[in-house]
Amino acid sequence: MANEVTASCLFAGADRGILGDAVLRHENGIITSINQGAPAGPRSFVLPAFVNAHDHARPTASSFGALGMPLESWLLRSALGTPVDPYLTAASALARSARAGCAAMMVHYTRPSGTMPLVEEAQQIARAASDVGIRIAFAIAVRDQNPVVYGDAEPVLSSLPSDDRKTIEELFVRAPMSPKAYIELTDAIAAAIAGPKIDVQLGPAGVQWCSRPLLEAVAENSALTGRRIHMHLLETIYQRAWADQHFPDGIVSYLRDIGFLSERLTLAHCIHARPDELEMIAASGARIVTNFSSNMHLRSGLAPIAAAHRCGCAVTVGVDGLALDEDDDVLREMRLVQMMHGGLGFKRTWTPAEFFALAIRNGRHATGAPGSGVLKPGAPADFVTLDLDRLDRDQILSVHPLDLLFARGNASLLKDVVVDGRTIVSEGRVAGVDLPAIEQELRAIYRSSAAKVSHFQRAWQPLSASLENWFEAQFDCR
Repeated sequence: MANEVTASCLFAGADRGILGDAVLRHENGIITSINQGAPAGPRSFVLPAFVNAHDHARPTASSFGALGMPLESWLLRSALGTPVDPYLTAASALARSARAGCAAMMVHYTRPSGTMPLVEEAQQIARAASDVGIRIAFAIAVRDQNPVVYGDAEPVLSSLPSDDRKTIEELFVRAPMSPKAYIELTDAIAAAIAGPKIDVQLGPAGVQWCSRPLLEAVAENSALTGRRIHMHLLETIYQRAWADQHFPDGIVSYLRDIGFLSERLTLAHCIHARPDELEMIAASGARIVTNFSSNMHLRSGLAPIAAAHRCGCAVTVGVDGLALDEDDDVLREMRLVQMMHGGLGFKRTWTPAEFFALAIRNGRHATGAPGSGVLKPGAPADFVTLDLDRLDRDQILSVHPLDLLFARGNASLLKDVVVDGRTIVSEGRVAGVDLPAIEQELRAIYRSSAAKVSHFQRAWQPLSASLENWFEAQFDCR
């Protein structure tokens, strides 16, 4: 069935720029034509749909008291937000991302519910993605070492009262999955859910959490199967110090030497990557996804994104579940990245059009979404419509709409979100699921089960203090 959308302005890519009075037609999920000469109508701005290239599809962590702390404490505290219902939790996160204009989202699944086998849980997330209508990449985030700290946790655990120690061990200290079992699990998940709108990936959590045999098994399987890899790297000063201690010849050099670095790889954060490491990442064709607000919330630091871009590294943007206002607004997130890394004085890193195009293109590659995101005949019908009257609210002089977008754009301006030719959001309402009802149900479940986490809450203060002492004593990060 053919459909058409008229646009006062349509962004046709960094090379072609803005087309005025355009008519975009699409059929069976594919753009069939884009022509100019549309009749006058409501002023609208059509752009390629956005991408959330790094996320975990989990609840808002601040609601569980995980705020104002570094990642190393935040990760343990946010365990209070472990999914109580995998479908509802995923549907909520995916719908928020869709409402913010995303056609695709990376689900690096770091915290399974523990209520069902992992293949079944992956099927619940796939069902949520189908109901919302969003494309996803999915990877179980595996770790087989360092569940509490980056090293021997005994000094931390032994400082706790016996009951608190038992609580923490039951939550975090489990028998690790073998590399072979992880590859088999990923194969099983792919057999169960992979398809045109779901890309199953390998997801080692990070080098400090993964043994060499596990990293090497992931690299080997990716090379053998062509499966993409998604992993955190060098997010915090403590991870940098750990990597330098355990890989004195360089952690990125090690990843290169085992075949881990390739165009199939996306690395989240890379905040503390050094210039020579950025060069190696760029040379391999791997991507870096930056998560500006998450990095600020967790005091992790400012990533060298402009430097990565200058040396040829493909960069893109993710929300990581911690957008500035914890609202999953990836448009605001792109604006923040552009503002912080877009240049100094008269020297520009990129133009807004160039940055927008590369963020979408590299995000689609990271998530396995087809095409480059450029709106043209033959491309996937993944696009958003913005209210141009609200964006250009004063209409005093003619101002480039993309410049206005990067000056004041946010998700509230979105009218429609179309993915694979299907309108999944209209006037801010997600069509496939009832997001307000889902969020209300989730809140009720979490509130009713709050008593079940009272042991963890009691253990939190001594655990938090012990964690801080351990990390500051182990690593000289000045």
